Amino acid sequence: MELTLLGTGAPAGLPRPDCPCAACASAAGPHARAATALLVDGSLLLDLMPGVAFAAARAGHSLGGVRQVLLSHPHDGPAVEVPAGLPQPGRVPDGRELALLTGHRVRAVALDSPGTGYAVTGPEGQRLLYLPPGAAPAGLEEPAEPYAMVLLDVVGRPDALARLRAVGAVGPTTDVVAVHLDHDVPPGAEARRRLAAAGARAVPDGTTLEVGAYEDVPDLPRRTLVLGGARSGKSLEAERRLETLPEVLYVATGGSRNGDTEWAARVSAHQERRPGSWRTVETCDLVPLLKGDGPPLLVDCLSLWLTDAMDSVGAWDDAEWADGGERALRERVRELTDAVRATRRTVVAVSNEVGSGIVPATASGRRYRDELGRLNAAFAQECEQVLLVVAGQALMLKG
Repeated sequence: MELTLLGTGAPAGLPRPDCPCAACASAAGPHARAATALLVDGSLLLDLMPGVAFAAARAGHSLGGVRQVLLSHPHDGPAVEVPAGLPQPGRVPDGRELALLTGHRVRAVALDSPGTGYAVTGPEGQRLLYLPPGAAPAGLEEPAEPYAMVLLDVVGRPDALARLRAVGAVGPTTDVVAVHLDHDVPPGAEARRRLAAAGARAVPDGTTLEVGAYEDVPDLPRRTLVLGGARSGKSLEAERRLETLPEVLYVATGGSRNGDTEWAARVSAHQERRPGSWRTVETCDLVPLLKGDGPPLLVDCLSLWLTDAMDSVGAWDDAEWADGGERALRERVRELTDAVRATRRTVVAVSNEVGSGIVPATASGRRYRDELGRLNAAFAQECEQVLLVVAGQALMLKG
């Protein structure tokens, strides 16, 4: 089954008309995207876009063989003109299946927002799933086998991909293609980086893909360390790397700090933006979690783990530090990094980068700064990927 992406952008296109934002300003040339529309085997058109016939011609195709046009979502603004010779667009009712004379079968998938998703099976059995912008499937059942290709709004609805993975509709060999791309993410390298972290990719308008052909999409690294300063966006970056997975264990090392209203507000803000399917555990006992089996871990953060470890060995007292405290802390760090090296779980850990700021005025502050630097370096050594987040921008240091 051959699929041509006539457009891959949001309904308003990219750049958006009259939008002065930085993402739209840089979405020129190869980074520009028309509204998403898909041509399947030259006979089935999913969604319309302005200038669809010209887009098909630029991609080397004609719409003369199109026998069915299906819309997936309501269109704002003026109606898109239907080129002469094309059948009038329609929709398939949720749960119903449409059989085409070309041998394709199209089943309508119910969504959690207005619109319709389409599961298309080709004459030779290849299967693809297409979801409209801002939508996720509702009431999913476990399929007999994963789809060969899934096209959806990965950036706007990462939880949709998580739901599909949870029921096995997206597997390790599924080609996940991001469509409905908007100005929420800067185009180019940053968009590719974020999509790769989700196990997805984007292609330029006019690209023709073979459904079922193998595509080497990078796997999520087993171990990732995300570094950054205060309010740099490091926690958000770490969460993004796991938000398309169906189950995640969030390990909060800071505790609740009863009575600290400012800390409670921070914790609440983190909780509100995390997917509802994630579980949370408050602990600094990381080694058993790393040695055990289970869903991916998001550890936020190593800085607070170190504070707890230094408390336990009396590191703040010079005498205790000299009389075995330093040696005990080194052993705690070694146990942690050994567990990271041996873990079979996916792990994304967050830590503060404090070594580039003002030199602490106290001996205990300087000790903490030094030990955190050592911990970050030792942890990073065991990770396949290390990122530094500065002003919300992620810089790849390793991987």
